[in-house]
Amino acid sequence: MIALLQRVSQASVCINKNENIAQIGQGLLVLIGVEKMDSPAVADRLLQRILNYRVFSDANDKMNLSLQDINGDLLLVPQFTLPADTRKGNRPSFTPAAPPDQGKQLFDYLLSQAKMLSVVVESGQFGADMQVSLTNDGPVTFWLQVN
Repeated sequence: MIALLQRVSQASVCINKNENIAQIGQGLLVLIGVEKMDSPAVADRLLQRILNYRVFSDANDKMNLSLQDINGDLLLVPQFTLPADTRKGNRPSFTPAAPPDQGKQLFDYLLSQAKMLSVVVESGQFGADMQVSLTNDGPVTFWLQVN
């Protein structure tokens, strides 16, 4: 399972060109890619890494604080293209990506697990054509992958 984590001062998701379905303030926008071999256990490990990854600055301007430490918001957005194999040619191969049913099931599981915690959690819509807006704070962006 892949997470492209971005530290943001704000982020939002719209569908149908203008219907705002999610919005957060300071926190993390995380694009989620599900691969064929992923499972709920992998999703659990990824969620713990997302929540505890130290990307926010402390009083000494060092990245020592996590999303939970700052009580920040979390926006999870399903992103089918993240697992693409881009090593050859000029067109990505989506062979590593989970089939839609499995991808939706694991994304929904990850989302439900996140919502049981104390952070504010919003999400994009699986399978929808989404417009994602964000203000990347830093910019700070990290690729997390859990197998």
